[in-house]
Formats: sequence, structure tokens, C-alpha cells
Amino acid sequence: MPRYAAARHLYIHIPFCARRCAYCDFNTYANLEHRIDAYVAALCDELAAWRALADPPAGIRSVPHALMRADLPPTIFFGGGTPSLLPLTAFERILAASDALVARDGAEITVECNPGTDLSRDYLAGLRSLGVNRISIGVQTLDDRILRVLGRTHTAGDARAAYEAAVRAGFERINIDFIFGLPGQTHDAWLATLRTLVEWQVDHCSLYSLILEPATPLAAQVTGGRVSVPDDDVTGAMYEAALDVLGAGGYTHYEISNWARRLPGDAARLVPSNACQHNLAYWLNADYLGAGAGAHGHLPPQRTSHVLTVDEYIAAVRQRGIPLAERVPLTAHDLFAETMFMGLRLNAGVSLAHVRERCGVALDDAAGATIAELVAAGLLERDDHAVRLTDRGRMFGNQVFARFV
Repeated sequence: MPRYAAARHLYIHIPFCARRCAYCDFNTYANLEHRIDAYVAALCDELAAWRALADPPAGIRSVPHALMRADLPPTIFFGGGTPSLLPLTAFERILAASDALVARDGAEITVECNPGTDLSRDYLAGLRSLGVNRISIGVQTLDDRILRVLGRTHTAGDARAAYEAAVRAGFERINIDFIFGLPGQTHDAWLATLRTLVEWQVDHCSLYSLILEPATPLAAQVTGGRVSVPDDDVTGAMYEAALDVLGAGGYTHYEISNWARRLPGDAARLVPSNACQHNLAYWLNADYLGAGAGAHGHLPPQRTSHVLTVDEYIAAVRQRGIPLAERVPLTAHDLFAETMFMGLRLNAGVSLAHVRERCGVALDDAAGATIAELVAAGLLERDDHAVRLTDRGRMFGNQVFARFV
């Protein structure tokens, strides 16, 4: 691995789960809790190896009226898997090791949690004392019957208790993940979930349409006719219901799948104050470092990916420090295409200034004809500063994104 310009954003993958959910195809492993200590030691060694190769970050210009990574705070994101399976001592070790890459002071630090793990007030307060300032709780649904079908280890009551414990522990930024289009889920039940979100006054919510990944048990159950899922029309109506209910409830829909509770002053911002800053780095196609088994990174002029399994990862770190499985070179076209299809997920769109700063090219020179066609089709709109999806374009987002690949 050659030297690289230090990134302001760090993703850390924790691949352990108490049980693998029926719909999940992430890089996760159940019943390996006995490997946590060895994994954490390897992760700390990997972070030290990255630090040894890091050059100081180059200065990044601030562009007026643009969403720039220079405007974002540094971020650290613990994803999984189930990071909340780790004891507090493990987080303490990892964060101490990551300080040399992304300092905790002033950073947004997110930990993904599942209600089926220890999310007591003491545990969450312990995370808070280590500098973690954002929690993302994977609830998925408040229907206990559907939770059992999904193979989740918690109940709706556990989810409510986890959210309340996070509030009591002092977290001011809490995200909750939900899925719609689930087996047996009705439109009325989804409306009730949305209204519950508003009642709780959750700071941020991420709502995802169910994707039946081919190799998962849930896909096999649906294909075999043992369970059924709502059709595309019903799922589309659920998404539109989210727009209506959350919009009326005081939330800003700022990205295709993400809403943030509006705060004073948000009307003057391109994205709301409660937006996930780490995910904004992805949507702005910023540089980020990935660490842990199966982690991906974006360190132009390349993307990186790590070996997948826990034992492969530990062995690779011991052998060579950084456990890369692949480095994929990025061309100028790749950088432009990714900047466009990631940025168009944001309701604010992709600013002309951002494209020029990030890609070194004028938007119209790179894709003027394509954009004109999509505007004529009612899928994009543009002004003097940015290009963005229309309401119709958001319903056909993947077709729009494909035009830039």
C-alpha cells in the first residue's frame, strides 16, 4: 500500500452479530464473540499501520453555496454487524488507536446498536464518556410478529426501551433505522410506525425499502411461497406516506432514504443540522478510510477493500499490517460518475462548484447532453448553482444514476 493523503472520515467495521438476520447479506458472523478480543487487537494494529502511511491532508478550498467536505466535521462510524456487542473497554482501545487518524475532539462519532444487545443507560453513558455522540439504533419494525420473521433478537418494547435509554444517557443525536415493504406489513401498520416516530421526536430516521438479496433465507422463503411481501405499488405508497407524515411532523427529507428533525436555523441550510455527517461524506464522494474485516475505503486514485472473514482479517493484519484484498484504480470518469450518482441522492443535489472542485471539470462539459435529456424527461431539474432529482426522479433514481456510469 503506497502513502496516501490522510482522510477526515473513518469507517470501522465490527462484523459480530448475536444472530444473523434473515434478510441480511452484510459481512457479519454469528457466534464468534470469543474472537472479539483478538479482532480488536488486530483492528488497533491496522489503524496504527494506516497512520504510518498517512501524509498530511492537502488543503481543501471552501466553495460558496456548495456542500463541501471541508464544511463537514471529521467523522468516525462504527458499523456492522452489531458494534454494540463490544464491551466498553474495546471501544476505549479502538478510539485510542484511531485518535492518530481522526481525533475525537470535534468529530461526529457514531455507533450502530441493536436493541437485542446491552443498551442499558450505563452502557450508553459509557459510550458517551468515550466521545461517542451519535447512536444509530436498528429497529426495522415495531411489529413483534414481523421481527420474528426477520430473525431479529429484540421486541418492539426493547426498541422503545433502547431509544429511551439513549435519551437518558445524554445523546442528543439519535438515529433509528426502519424497513418498509416487509413480509406481512400493511399500509396502515406502516402509517402507525411513522406516527410513532413523530411522537418520539426522534432526531433522525433512515427508512429503507426491503431488498430481497438472493442468498438470504428471507429471499428463499419468498421464492418458495412461505411468506409474501407487498408489491411495488404498495411499497411505493409506503414511501409516499413517509414523505407526507414525516414532512407534516417537522422532519426534513434531505436524502432519498433519510429524514432529520428540523431545528431553528435549518431553513437557511442546504442540509439540516441533524443530518448524518459521516453519510454526507459518502454522498459528497469525499475521501474516507475503511478499517476492519470486509471494510471498503475511498482513497483516490483508488478504492480499497479488505479480506472478509474474521480469522482471515486477523491473520492478514499480523502478516502485513493493512489487510487489503483489492485496490481498484479510479479513472477521472469514475470520479465524476461517483460524484454525480452519490450526490444526486441528496435533495439539495450536486452543485456545479462541487463538481468542478472535486473532479476538475465543468458539469456541462462532462455531461451537459445527458443532463438536458433528463431535465426534458422530468427526472432532473437545475438552476444556476446545482442539478437535482425531481420528485418523479426520486422514484426512478437508479435509472437516472445509471446514465452517469
